[in-house]
Amino acid sequence: QVQLVESGGGVVQAGGSLRLSCAASGRTFSTYTMGWFRQGPGKAREFVAVISKLGSATSYAESVKGRFTISRDNAKNTGFLQMNSLKPEDTAIYYCAVNSNSTEQLRGGLAAYWGKGTLVTVSS
Repeated sequence: QVQLVESGGGVVQAGGSLRLSCAASGRTFSTYTMGWFRQGPGKAREFVAVISKLGSATSYAESVKGRFTISRDNAKNTGFLQMNSLKPEDTAIYYCAVNSNSTEQLRGGLAAYWGKGTLVTVSS
């Protein structure tokens, strides 16, 4: 059992930055691959970024590559998503998710646990 709580969302103007956090509890965080997904208005949920269990490998959606950075601090049981150069199309509810398997599986949406999300609104 894992509980995930996202925080750090808010309203920011285009070109600005936000850092999202994902606080995990229930089991040792390093046991899990961790990723971020988002769902914009009128859109399906989409993959954003994923990081391996010890942080040695990352993968990003092309739409955010070069602007977003995923990281984790296993000692604090917390994952992060640093979002820079934000665009209005980044507006979405952002969800943290984990699984016990590979980054490839989580990137494809195969998650064991999901957080409830945090809203990011980017104004023009």
